[in-house]
Amino acid sequence: MTAVEIDGSYLEGGGQILRTAVGLAAATGRPCRIFNIRKGRRTPGLAAQHLAGVRAVAQLCAARVEGAEIGSTELTFRPGPLEPPPTVSVRVGTAGSVTLVLQALMIPLAVAGTPVEVTVTGGTHVKWSPTTDYFRDVFAWFLGRMGTGVELLEVRPGFYPKGGGGVRVAVGPGALKPLVLTERGTFKRTTTHSIAALPLAKARVAQRQLAGAGEVLQTDASEFDYVQSPSVGTAVHLMAEYENCRLGASALGERGKPAEKVGREAARSLQRLMAAEACLDEHMADQLLPYMALAGGTSRVRVAAVTDHCRTSIWVIEQFLPARFELPVPSAAEGGEQRGVIACSDG
Repeated sequence: MTAVEIDGSYLEGGGQILRTAVGLAAATGRPCRIFNIRKGRRTPGLAAQHLAGVRAVAQLCAARVEGAEIGSTELTFRPGPLEPPPTVSVRVGTAGSVTLVLQALMIPLAVAGTPVEVTVTGGTHVKWSPTTDYFRDVFAWFLGRMGTGVELLEVRPGFYPKGGGGVRVAVGPGALKPLVLTERGTFKRTTTHSIAALPLAKARVAQRQLAGAGEVLQTDASEFDYVQSPSVGTAVHLMAEYENCRLGASALGERGKPAEKVGREAARSLQRLMAAEACLDEHMADQLLPYMALAGGTSRVRVAAVTDHCRTSIWVIEQFLPARFELPVPSAAEGGEQRGVIACSDG
């Protein structure tokens, strides 16, 4: 079978292209060749996190992989039958994001039709990636709505730079079904969860993050935890629950960044999403697209924004599947922003 050709520098040009392409290759049985991997990044090519994801997906389908090495800008992935083992273990080896590795794995696991337990070690709360709170409260919840059960069984927090954390996740079995989600339904509640490494307990950092969030948005339930981790770090996660959907927003602590500011940052993000009247935040919008395409039929979801990540994901999906997407028309009143309903149907 001729390999699907994927230009890794297309539009957003980041690791998402690699994760989506490899995940879809395993899910569909179609080989792919990805070139110009992360071409525009400061350090092009595969980093440890990307390599871990590729090797993990290869375990699910006995794939033959060429170019799987640190710094490689080209990769060929030839999947065998999708027959996942009952347990999969992945070690990133750095503070690389465990949730980004899971993003690649979840695509084929959602259609595998067999239960699998996945363990990934690395960073659980790191920049430019979903936190484990977001994965559990938002991503897993939506995938459950689509027919695939995902349960976060265990979390060991690992902050940048040492990582050293991990997750254990149970997936499936299940069968994907289309998602029609254009109205939020009745508002239920908002929640806040703040965590910080144990050495920060004396300074009450976790409580101060909650206080900062409360300055912007009063939530219905809040909790904090101090956790053991090889690196000192903090995070705060807010969620808005509605009858038909969930919205999530997170922020991470940094050296020199007041804890209250971390809380305010996350709360402002959620406040903005709640005002947008969307059913999916901009991060969930691009993450759900592969599952909408794999489900077949017609899906329609109202999103907060159509981002470059979203457009990139659509382009990759359409190389593998006959699905066709329709995007909302840009609004001149909102500076050309695209927000509204994304539709996905069989081509």
